Order: sequence, then structure tokens, then C-alpha cells
Amino acid sequence: MIPYKIIEEIKQTFPSIPLLENEPMKNHCSFRSGGPVRVLAVPPDEASLVSLCAFLREHEITPYLLGNGTNVVFPDEGAEDLFVLSTGAMQSVSILPDGDLCVSAGLPLSRLAAFAQEHSLTGLEFASGIPGSVGGGVLMNAGAYGGELKDVIVSVRCLDLADGSIREVPASECAFGYRQSCFQNGGKLILSAKFRLAPGDREAISARMKELNQRRRDKQPLDLPSAGSAFRRPEGYFAAALIEECGLKGVSVGGAQVSEKHAGFIVNTGNATTEDLRTLLSLVRDEVYRQKHILLTPEIILVSPSLQ
Repeated sequence: MIPYKIIEEIKQTFPSIPLLENEPMKNHCSFRSGGPVRVLAVPPDEASLVSLCAFLREHEITPYLLGNGTNVVFPDEGAEDLFVLSTGAMQSVSILPDGDLCVSAGLPLSRLAAFAQEHSLTGLEFASGIPGSVGGGVLMNAGAYGGELKDVIVSVRCLDLADGSIREVPASECAFGYRQSCFQNGGKLILSAKFRLAPGDREAISARMKELNQRRRDKQPLDLPSAGSAFRRPEGYFAAALIEECGLKGVSVGGAQVSEKHAGFIVNTGNATTEDLRTLLSLVRDEVYRQKHILLTPEIILVSPSLQ
């Protein structure tokens, strides 16, 4: 639990950083569930974000750093901790003299893909429909339709939360794998990334993006809140196919339902709680293991009620 005096000191030290107290986290995640957290800080720029992290480190406070919240779900009971919304502070993209793109972590992947298309750069068409921010995408090595961010990342600039240093990590040292990176080990806040794309035809890039986005609309339940793919793809299989083969398509717990359109998604049909989601994830995992002897790993991140 973050002490009240620390909250007051943050207000005095960082008057430009809005602090939302008892903020419902259902407003900050795509699944639309979760209770209030003690404080949600919303730094307006990278400098204030880095300074706030330094202040918290000095006071031995561990914050939860949140991006767009597209694969994160918060506890129904809330949390007595400090959460930091980093996406609003970092929304820029620019073309460097060498042609690489320098992209802030808070920029939505869809906007990055659109920027690339506008500048006739190919390589990010697959990302145009992926929800979430660049920082979250880098963290999870987001991908779709045969493409992954690791294919176009040159380096990642990050803040070491342990000592406050900022360093640029070459892609070769990021340990990228299927939905994996070294940044998942914790302790580092992604600030920006450099991307290297190839020159392409603007109209052809646009056509490919439209094609992939239509495929996404046709196959995925985009009309209902979800936290993206519920489970990681097990090696040699597809999670959605396994779930459907086990007769789980459409199964519900409370307001959480295995999507009838795409079994790889769990959707909020209107009033789902995080506990509904947690219970349904366990039910699906256990039943697939019982029938198929394959253990599914959740891709959705369920935040603990306490960070300390």
C-alpha cells in the first residue's frame, strides 16, 4: 500500500502530473473489468515519467507501469498501490537521417503502421490492426499474419528502474521469441524503439493493410470487449482450434464467454468481472489438458491485488 504522505509528496514535487485517486481500472483496459486502484499517475511527457520513476525508486516504491491495457486485466477488488499510465507521455514518431523510424513506446501500433504507409515504407502492414502500444508490442514481440515486430526492430531504448540509467539495447540482445522478450523479466521500462523498414509502394501497402484488417474483422470478435488472444499458441498447434475441438466455444462464466466467433478470444458480454475471466481461463485450460493433454498458457496478464 502506498503511504498517503508519498501521494502528497508526489503532488507537491510533480504538479504537472495528474494523479487519479481511486481510479476504476476498467476504464484503462480493453476487457473493461477491474476495480479502483489507490492512485493512477498520468505523466504528460517522457521527462516527467523518468523523473517520477526516479522519485519512486528513492522511496522504494514499486509502481505498476501500464500501457494501453489491451492484454492486461485488473482485480475486481482493486489495489492499494501506485499505477503509472505511460502511454500518454510518449506518442511521437519520426524518421531519422539514416531512414530508420524512432518511435515512442506510447504510440499505438495502428498509428505507427499508418505512418509507415503514408511514407511508403513496408514491413509493418501486419501490425495495422494489432491493438496496443509500441511498448507493449515490443514487450510481447507482437505479431500477426506471419509478421513479428522483431523482424523490423533495430534497437530498444529503455529505463533501468533499478539504477535510473537509460540505455539502448540492440535487437540481438532483446531475446525476442514467440510473444517473448527480455523486457518481460521486469525492471526495465521501454521508452522507445527504432524500426528499419523497406521502401515500398504506398497503394500496395494500403491494399495489404485493408486486406489484413478485413480478415481480422471477419474472424475476430471486435464488437465486444476482450483482452486479445486468451492463450499463447502451443508449439505445433493453434489454441483456438484446440478449444473449439474440446467443445468450449460459447462456454460462459458470468459475463465472460469463449467467443462464438473465434474460440481463441474470451469476450466480455456486458458485465463480466475479472473473477469471471479468471475462472473461465482455468476452466478452458483444464478441459483442454484433460482432453488433449496439452497445457495452454494464458496470454492475458492478470494483475495481482498487491504489487509489493
